[in-house]
Amino acid sequence: MLLFNIALKQRVSLTFIALSLFMLTGCIEPMYGPNVNGVSTATELQAIEVDEINDRTGHYVRNELIYALNGTGSTPTPRYRLKVTLSERVQTPIYNAQTAFSSSATVVVIAQYTLISLPDKVEISKGSTESIASYDRFTARFANVRASRDAAIRDAKVIAENIRTRIAMDLAARR
Repeated sequence: MLLFNIALKQRVSLTFIALSLFMLTGCIEPMYGPNVNGVSTATELQAIEVDEINDRTGHYVRNELIYALNGTGSTPTPRYRLKVTLSERVQTPIYNAQTAFSSSATVVVIAQYTLISLPDKVEISKGSTESIASYDRFTARFANVRASRDAAIRDAKVIAENIRTRIAMDLAARR
């Protein structure tokens, strides 16, 4: 009798799981796939114009965004405008008191972005993202400058990918 109850419970739970999954099949759609009108999120992403961003790291973020949003090289008519503001700081978490030198540093970049539709100036997406990249510090000044720049470039790639993914989710939700 006990064995029969266990088998029955297993069948009921498997049936419940199967029915739940079946009910969810209509709720999921590919983020980059076309909608019922034939417009895909990738096409919408290509129509985003990225405003200029100040500073060197802003230049890297803008270039990464342009490539991430429209890596095809096509120039469709812009339907959206993306405004990004950055704040950047360098932290030295480990400090050697004997040498008065920190052996590593961390570049923290915080981006705040707003996506606006061009014809009617409606805000489509807004948010912020953060990236942290560490680097080793050396006694040579040029090596420190280059290592800091490389960390900022790594931050720029992460920020651009985060912004692209969040915008794609918001555009896909609007369809």
